[in-house]
Amino acid sequence: MTNIIAVVNQKGGVGKTTTTLNLATALSAIGKKNLIIDFDPQGNATTGLGIIEKKTIVGSYEVLVGKINPESAIQKTPIPHLYLMPASLHLSGAEVELVAMPSRERRLLETLEKLTSCFDYIFIDCPPSLGLLTLNALVAANKVLVPLQCEFYALEGLSQLLYTIAQVRKNFNPHLDLQGIVLTMFDNRSSLSTQVAHDVRHHLKEKVYKTQIPRNVRVAEAPSFGKPAVVYDLKCQGSQAYIQLAKEILSQEGELAA
Repeated sequence: MTNIIAVVNQKGGVGKTTTTLNLATALSAIGKKNLIIDFDPQGNATTGLGIIEKKTIVGSYEVLVGKINPESAIQKTPIPHLYLMPASLHLSGAEVELVAMPSRERRLLETLEKLTSCFDYIFIDCPPSLGLLTLNALVAANKVLVPLQCEFYALEGLSQLLYTIAQVRKNFNPHLDLQGIVLTMFDNRSSLSTQVAHDVRHHLKEKVYKTQIPRNVRVAEAPSFGKPAVVYDLKCQGSQAYIQLAKEILSQEGELAA
C-alpha cells in the first residue's frame, strides 16, 4: 500500500518543505520509490530540487484542474528513485478556481488514485494555510506529518490543525491519521526550545517523533544550491537528523527494526 503523507502546518517557515525534501530523499536512498507533489504556490520544493524556471513547466495545478493527466506532470529528479510533480506559477490561482468545481475537495484524491501503484511514498508539500489546497491534500492522504517549530505559539497553532484534521476525518476521509509531529529548528542552547519540546511531548506523547531536527546552517544553505540537505552535506547535523527520522518512520511502519 502506498503511503500518502500530507506535510502540513498552517504556519509558514516551520520546515515543511525542508522536511518533505530531506525525508523523501533519505527514503529514496534505501530504494523506496517516492513522489513529491509540490502543492504550495511558492514552489519551494520545486526550487529545492533544482528547477528554477517555473514559467514553462506543468505540474500540480494543471493536474488539479484536469488539463493534463498526472503521469505527464511527473519529472525525474537527479536523485535515484525520487520523482517530482512541480508547482507552476498558476497554482496561486487554484484556490479561486476550485470553488466553482464539482467535488472540489476531492480533485487531488481522484488524481492520486491513478498513481498509488507506482510509488512507495507520496509526499504532498502543502501551503502554509488551511484552504482548499490543503483540504485536497488531507482528503487524498492517509497520513499527516506535522513539522512543528520549537517556538512560543507552537501549541496554539497545533490545536487548530489537529481540530482541522479531526473534521476532515469526520466529514471527508475516515482513513486519515496523524502519523506524527516532528520538532524542527530545535536549539538545545535555548530554554524556550527545550520547554516547547517538553510541552508538546507531554500533550501528544508517542505522536511526537524522538528525532528533533536542529537549527543548522548547512540545511538552510542547501535550497540555494537546488539540493536537499542530505545531498548537499550528508554529514551535517541536520542531514543526520533527517536520516534518523526516516529510520523512525520505517520502524513505525514495521519496515525496519527499531
